[in-house]
Amino acid sequence: MAKIWTPKTYLRLAALSGFVSVAVGAFAAHGVHEARPAELLKTGALYEMTHALAVFAAFAVARATGRSAGLAAGLFLFGTLVFSGTIYAMAFGGPRILGAITPIGGVAFLAGWLALAWRAGKVADQA
Repeated sequence: MAKIWTPKTYLRLAALSGFVSVAVGAFAAHGVHEARPAELLKTGALYEMTHALAVFAAFAVARATGRSAGLAAGLFLFGTLVFSGTIYAMAFGGPRILGAITPIGGVAFLAGWLALAWRAGKVADQA
């Protein structure tokens, strides 16, 4: 059985996430005329792009350490799905109760950054 969660999978998902963030940000700037939904979409897009790039950073650190980046990358992608996903849903009229779920994505982002910091600490010092 082929392994699904490979570096290629994470990197492809990160690239698609970057694509979605640009599309949503452009839609917020040019296709939404109400202030609150546009603000929500821009916030979701900003966090999505930041964490799409963070997945690439996680794999750069993994390459430098020779260790897995799966935990940090997975947390970043999960955080994007929950954080940005619930914000996008609310911008498009989803129930405000989704706002109670959004912080779960934020916690995943924080945990991803801690995991990345831990891995980065394993990079050999270059003299």
